Amino acid sequence: MATEGSTRAVVTAMFANLGIAVTKFVAFLLTQSSSMLAESVHSLADTSNQALLLLGGKRAKRAATPEHPFGYGRERYVYGFVVSIVLFSLGGLFALHEAWHKWADPHPIDTWQWVPIAVLLVAMAMEGYALRTAVIESNRVRGRRSWARFIRTAKAPELPVILLEDLGALLGLVFALLGVSMTLITGEGRWDAAGTAMIGLLLVAIAAILAVEMKSLLIGESASREYRTAIENALPGDGVDSVIHLRTLHLGPEELLVAAKIAISAASTGADVAQAIDAAEKRVRAAVPIARVIYLEPDLRRTDNLPATP
Repeated sequence: MATEGSTRAVVTAMFANLGIAVTKFVAFLLTQSSSMLAESVHSLADTSNQALLLLGGKRAKRAATPEHPFGYGRERYVYGFVVSIVLFSLGGLFALHEAWHKWADPHPIDTWQWVPIAVLLVAMAMEGYALRTAVIESNRVRGRRSWARFIRTAKAPELPVILLEDLGALLGLVFALLGVSMTLITGEGRWDAAGTAMIGLLLVAIAAILAVEMKSLLIGESASREYRTAIENALPGDGVDSVIHLRTLHLGPEELLVAAKIAISAASTGADVAQAIDAAEKRVRAAVPIARVIYLEPDLRRTDNLPATP
């Protein structure tokens, strides 16, 4: 369900940004506004990013191979990181370069003066719809987490990326509208350059946030606190006295590796241990369905086996 919601939000944003990019570029050709050019490149970057997210989601579904025995689930994180690079280079740096060029050689908007205002207002409506879709789909999985915490802790990269991109797109449109409006009112082209620079700085900041979050997921993150608690509570049972220590790792947004050392009775036979491990695995999968790969090591509770302080 979470994957379906992510895909819906990505597809909605992709088609919205594609239409917006074409409209903005036509407006740039008519007016030569640097803000419109920066915004058209911004929307083009967003469109390519959403296509990358869809490609990453498709490639992550490939079956495991001997070379990749845990599958390709984390490929979604790779494409999420590529998105941050595209947003930084194609979006942010291009806008800053265009702002510098326009500041050095400013010129007013002399023709088709109503076009950029109309385009920006229509783009705001389309981006607002795309953001609304992302918010609705995110609320299905966000729970009680704040928006900042959801972006920081979400294991599926698509929704946080779309949320930040759509929010950045709306703010960028506001900056472009401010720059274009002030240029039309004052006849001073440097207002247009200032709006373009604000767009560039915004995109660089969003790209940096995405890069940090995707890097953390690529390195490998453990299960959420709720999932870890559920696993720790599920492991003890028939034949398993307690959990000595536990390690978890996300192999992908919907696939979790669980490795634990469990304490068993010294009187247990080999058959008892095997039966206890099988039962413990069933309890864990019932409590946390995304726990797909589980390795349990039986041991005796000793003082040197006490869990290390996190």
